[in-house]
Amino acid sequence: MRSSSASASPSVSASASVSASASVAGLVVGVDSGGSGLRIALARAGAGEAEPGGQVLETVASSEPVRTGAGGIDAGHLLAQVLPAVDAMVARATGAGRNGKDGRIAAVAVGAAGMATLGDRLRAELPGALERAWGVRRLALAADAVTAYAGALGQRPGAVVAGGTGLIALGTDLSGWRRADGWGHLLGDCGSGAWIGRAGLDAAMRAYDGRRGGSAALLARAEERFGPAAGLPAALYLRTDRPAVLASFAPDVAGCAVDGDPVAAGILERAAGHVAEAAAAVCPAGPAGVGEVALTGGLFRLGEPLLGPLRAELGVLLPEARVVAAAGDPLSGAVTVAAALARNELRLPEDPHLLQVTR
Repeated sequence: MRSSSASASPSVSASASVSASASVAGLVVGVDSGGSGLRIALARAGAGEAEPGGQVLETVASSEPVRTGAGGIDAGHLLAQVLPAVDAMVARATGAGRNGKDGRIAAVAVGAAGMATLGDRLRAELPGALERAWGVRRLALAADAVTAYAGALGQRPGAVVAGGTGLIALGTDLSGWRRADGWGHLLGDCGSGAWIGRAGLDAAMRAYDGRRGGSAALLARAEERFGPAAGLPAALYLRTDRPAVLASFAPDVAGCAVDGDPVAAGILERAAGHVAEAAAAVCPAGPAGVGEVALTGGLFRLGEPLLGPLRAELGVLLPEARVVAAAGDPLSGAVTVAAALARNELRLPEDPHLLQVTR
């Protein structure tokens, strides 16, 4: 695993060491487990306004994703990566020896892709395993959409759209959660990277066939990326990572839109409509209004060809909402949840599938 120390952002590498005073108020652990790997952060639990929680001390990252099998997410594989990594970080942070128990870990939050439907083994095995290893009883097991929400908006009411290869929207008024989409590339994920890539390849094949709605520009990009158009089905249909392959074409669609291709621009306009609809479906209603909407994830790095029409769509569907930049990513969200749990300040609503808390 790669390791870095940080005082503010887990993505900033440095060589500065942390004094033993880190253990005075306790430590928390945040874990972000996704399809591209595993990231783990060690942070201060905090002790009120004098010492705010969530200050990241160090992170480590692995490019090896946690295995998923017939029984769901493999708890043993996750623990095999997390336990030694955290013990080593605690030793560096506190000088207390290579044991998380000596460093007084106060709480742990694990955000995992697939937690809602594949997290039964994590829910069954992690509480006991972490208590035996570190003496920690406070544990939050969250869907990655929840940690994305916490990273983007903290514990404020509002809505977050997390977009990448797939897409899911999550909103809360702090009494319950509302979810839209996140149903995968066959049933939904409308407006996602996979959706945009598939629509772009459809337009490419229409141009190849001479059908209406085709784009010569997208056909040229598709053949540059994947080879001759006639071989595209064989290049895609046998892949086990089809959503990621489809999403890899989304930047080409954005590039064609920038170059003035109207078909590509139209695809991104339709994608923006889907994203805005998902945000509107989950925005909390009530006396306080719809509050804030944050966008997080690699999808929105497609830039202005998507963001321009998205701002316009949000203005129509959610005219009272404040669209804000995401404050952090899902790993920082896991740290936020763990620190709040350690201080008895967790306000995000518990849910048997989205956020399960052990105290």
